[in-house]
Amino acid sequence: MASSKNQEREAREARERLRRYNARQSVHTHQVKRRRRDNLFAVGALVVIATLATVTQLFYFTSGPGAPTPEPSVSAEAQGNVGDVPSPDLAEGRTWTGELVLNGTTMQISLDGAAAPQAVSAFIQDVQNGYLQGKSCHRLVVSDGFGLIQCGSENGDGLSDPGTYAYGPIENAPADDLYKTGTIAIARGGDNAYSNGHQFFIVFDDSTIPADSAGGYSVIGTVTSGIEALETDIVSGGIVPSDTSTTDGSPVIPTSITKVTIQ
Repeated sequence: MASSKNQEREAREARERLRRYNARQSVHTHQVKRRRRDNLFAVGALVVIATLATVTQLFYFTSGPGAPTPEPSVSAEAQGNVGDVPSPDLAEGRTWTGELVLNGTTMQISLDGAAAPQAVSAFIQDVQNGYLQGKSCHRLVVSDGFGLIQCGSENGDGLSDPGTYAYGPIENAPADDLYKTGTIAIARGGDNAYSNGHQFFIVFDDSTIPADSAGGYSVIGTVTSGIEALETDIVSGGIVPSDTSTTDGSPVIPTSITKVTIQ
């Protein structure tokens, strides 16, 4: 009889040990699943954050304030000059000085023909043949720590200029992507070093513009005086917002190139 009771007790104890073991296993399995779920959630959150950051950056530098180059004139595969591009020898490898007048606002400018011979030659030819006279400054971008005005579009729409040329390569672009106040640079199409044209932009607030796969933007010179007048007379008027941005659009004060001289 005692042996039977011992067997029953041992059986109960064995069942209790099995129950506790199964309970522990269940808790362990639940914790593993929970950790896996939490890890997946964390990874998913990081993916979403990274995606949003990438989309924001792409918008900023394609449609937003970081996109000073609406000239998609030549396919990226072309990678060569198109049309009657002036010889880089025209720049003579020297410094050129002159005046750039937007509306009635006069700025003194200096162009570096040694650092950017091809781009400076193109700009000089545009001055000499009167191409820039009367062309509009169709685009104004103003945001925190970023500011530029873009000029020289033939039709005032900022698209590629028909019946003209496109050239490269990119010259004198800043290695750190920082375009300092007063910088004058040539606008171009995205990811194409040979899509420079007649359009240029003037930076009136230190601006970081990340390089794309082609590089940065050809810096031809600087505004040596008058940048404050540009801000007071034109920039302060504000922006006509575009469909996609309140910081990137046309100037409220219609602006055009009324005079350019160079020597």
